Amino acid sequence: MASILSPAPGNVGVVRSIDDKIYVGLRPLSTRTYVAVARGSKARPFAVVRASSEKKVSVKSSGLSIEECEAAAVARKFPDPPPLYRPQGPKGTPVVQPLPLSRRPRRNRKSPALRAAFQETTLSPSNFVHPLFIHEGEEDVPIGAMPGCFRLGWRHGLLEEVYKARDVGVNSFVLFPKIPDALKSQTGDEAYNDNGLVPRAIRLLKDKYPDIVIYTDVALDPYSSDGHDGIVREDGVIMNDETVHQLCRQAVSQARAGADVVSPSDMMDGRILAIRMALDAEGFQDVSIMSYTAKYASAFYGPFREALDSNPRFGDKKTYQMNPANYREALVETEADEAEGADILLVKPGLPYLDIIRLLRDNSSLPIAAYQVSGEYSMIKAGGVLKMIDEEKVMMESLLCLRRAGADIILTYFARQAASVLCGMKGN
Repeated sequence: MASILSPAPGNVGVVRSIDDKIYVGLRPLSTRTYVAVARGSKARPFAVVRASSEKKVSVKSSGLSIEECEAAAVARKFPDPPPLYRPQGPKGTPVVQPLPLSRRPRRNRKSPALRAAFQETTLSPSNFVHPLFIHEGEEDVPIGAMPGCFRLGWRHGLLEEVYKARDVGVNSFVLFPKIPDALKSQTGDEAYNDNGLVPRAIRLLKDKYPDIVIYTDVALDPYSSDGHDGIVREDGVIMNDETVHQLCRQAVSQARAGADVVSPSDMMDGRILAIRMALDAEGFQDVSIMSYTAKYASAFYGPFREALDSNPRFGDKKTYQMNPANYREALVETEADEAEGADILLVKPGLPYLDIIRLLRDNSSLPIAAYQVSGEYSMIKAGGVLKMIDEEKVMMESLLCLRRAGADIILTYFARQAASVLCGMKGN
């Protein structure tokens, strides 16, 4: 415990020591002796509880009492201040007249304390949602294209990873399953199996860590033998309304297992309203919907598809995911998702689409999420391994940029690593 200042009759105050240590928070910094100071006594050295380990500044004492110091001040007899020193530029610096500037923005950047005081955007572990890949095996399997990421065994590795993430303040997680090929079908029926991989993992996590927030992915591609987010017609067309029917069953199954937020990533038309109605009809009014509102047909998803073994068997996803060239179209999706009952709007990918994040932020009062996707993660990791960039600094800057653009939460594979850095630990 630190020192306390208690008033005493006839005294200015008494500094009373509870113990002999200086504390920051609850941690002692150093041993320090405290001496009482009473009115009328000669000035004696005493210690001040400091919030850092800065060096003690030595000031020569005049030996005067408070009354004597006050009398000297009334008589305008002040001690000489230290001489003013102005640092000089290097030899050869031109001598110029100061520019007649009414504003100099650098004034607010001149010290760490000022920069911290005026920082507009902040990062916290509470801003992160940690994506986790799970599979039926017991061993954790490394993902080659995503260094540091694994397919986690749902009964062991998953619990351990969540434990480590919670230890640094990350309490939100989204699950992505690697489904055995034998369970995949053209209609993706395994997606709504109440005893499937995802529902089992949700129940296990909620039993062990009831306070965490579990997001789920609502889409058929991990369960489809065709690798698409919807049911594929014989001519290759992705069927919209029939897919939405399956997605509703999937969302209800996930809610029944204990999911807090279901996240349709399929980009079918009308699925938000249909899922909202299906959840409400089953009594899950409190389950939120995070819509992948602006999900683009991006080349940045490659490592993710390796992680889930969910590459399309043919063609691409351009008939349902958005064209990367389109900006205004994101407003069409935003208006539809808001009207249909979405609780959170998501933009995917993240960094290459900062303008879209800002667009949604400026046009919606709903929370905005950004997904820093696998390709973004892998590029930063690769650059760090090759010593082309400082991985930790680029990681933190990239996340800060997503927040600055308007994202309230960020789905990122860096969640635990970045949270460790924010907690003052090495970001491993």
